[in-house]
Amino acid sequence: MAGKPKRMSQIKQLLRLHKQGQKIKAIARNLSISKNTVKSYLYKYNSSKFNIDTLLSMEDPVLEAVFHPGNPAYKDTRFEDLKSNLDYCEKELKRIGVTKKLLWEEYRQKYTGGYSLSQFCFHLSQHSLNKNPSLHLEHKAAEKLYVDFAGKKLSYVDVETGEIIECQVFVACLPYSDYSFCIAVRSQKTADFLYALECCLRALGGTPKVLVPDNLKSAVVKADNYEPSINLALEDFANHYNISVVPARAAKPKDKALVENQVKLIYNRVYAKLRNRHFFSLHQLNEAIREKVKEHNQTRMQQKDYCREECFLSEEKHLLGPLPKENFEIKYYREYKVASNNHICLTQDKHYYSVPYQYLGQQAKAIYTRTVVRIYISGKQVAVHPRDYRKGKYSTTKEHLCSTHKHYLDRSPDYYKNRAMRVDNVFYQLIEKVFQQKKYPEQLYKSCDGLFSLQRKTEKETFIKACLKALTYEKYTYGFILNILKNRMTETEETQLKIPLPEHPNIRGKSYYK
Repeated sequence: MAGKPKRMSQIKQLLRLHKQGQKIKAIARNLSISKNTVKSYLYKYNSSKFNIDTLLSMEDPVLEAVFHPGNPAYKDTRFEDLKSNLDYCEKELKRIGVTKKLLWEEYRQKYTGGYSLSQFCFHLSQHSLNKNPSLHLEHKAAEKLYVDFAGKKLSYVDVETGEIIECQVFVACLPYSDYSFCIAVRSQKTADFLYALECCLRALGGTPKVLVPDNLKSAVVKADNYEPSINLALEDFANHYNISVVPARAAKPKDKALVENQVKLIYNRVYAKLRNRHFFSLHQLNEAIREKVKEHNQTRMQQKDYCREECFLSEEKHLLGPLPKENFEIKYYREYKVASNNHICLTQDKHYYSVPYQYLGQQAKAIYTRTVVRIYISGKQVAVHPRDYRKGKYSTTKEHLCSTHKHYLDRSPDYYKNRAMRVDNVFYQLIEKVFQQKKYPEQLYKSCDGLFSLQRKTEKETFIKACLKALTYEKYTYGFILNILKNRMTETEETQLKIPLPEHPNIRGKSYYK
């Protein structure tokens, strides 16, 4: 019975002929097989515990197990020796530097007549396979998106420096249709990872229900098979796009087998086809990648009469969730104490942002993106600023300042004139005359502050009379009006002040002094 085992349907014919009483030679002639083969199968029948009718009623696979009970290799004494060491070998393979060849050499030192290297590796692989069977899952359309970075990089040449810039390659696939997406980015950092992920969703035209990333740092802060800690930026991204994040389990390659298989295909259909081309910008590289990935998605799949793109467009794309109108911006989180000048310093940019003065000394949380800075205290948003990248500069909202500081910043000729007009027209004329003097603005501001202080402390009628006297005598100073009020000069009748002097050649008159 050497060579290929016979079909069980043929063996059933052999058993029927034997039951009918035909001799071995006749059976061999009728079935076109050798007499030794007939003898071998009849010997197996006689050695079995079954009668012919029972054997004839068996399904072919069951009958085959009766006549071919197993591989003789597994009955070899060498296998029994190896079997006792397989668990140890599998454990040792996980240690640094340990290879199958090293383990085989150690095995042959102990069992000199043992298996060859190829047989040793075969049995070790079969052992691992039997201990870790895989489960076929039926994926739902538009449910999951698997993402990962390829292990190998692509590159482009910097036109200005001639430097070769290596890029990380982001790969994603929808398991239902096996539809693929691929893009090169500068690194695996959070900003680049989320940028690639956003480009992927925009290219798909919608959002899946679940995102399945590998345990890279830009996605998972702390890996755990049961409660992994998701990167805060990724959580914000997922909330923005209404997606749940379920990372693949650490050290469980089968959890991400789909995307890893996709990476292998990308190596073959993108990397290999671009290997002889040169690119001079990241944009050029990604345009070429996009073209090759499109070809990959339009290639017919094995054992299927359609391509990935056809399946995606017809059965999956319309089930994806809607995309938000706004693109996602990464949020960064920091905590600061409000300084005595009612500002916090965003250390990232070394720029200062104002907070209402009522919160001096309190702990504030800053959430900032590329374009905006939001400040929260006790769960309440107290300030919003456009992000400013000028180092050492201040972004100050006037409403955040106390009244004293507002006044100080508001100071200007128009500011004082408008305030004076609200009091009286005479006061307005006086302030106008103050700013006509050729003095440093700060000096004039102080004079005005003094005049307004007198105005608040004095009855309006009395103060206006004092202003009139100052205008009459062309003395527009704080000190002059203060003396008028102290000396009660406003009680003197105005007519008394205007008595003309007698005419005399020795009297020069006021015109002389102009």
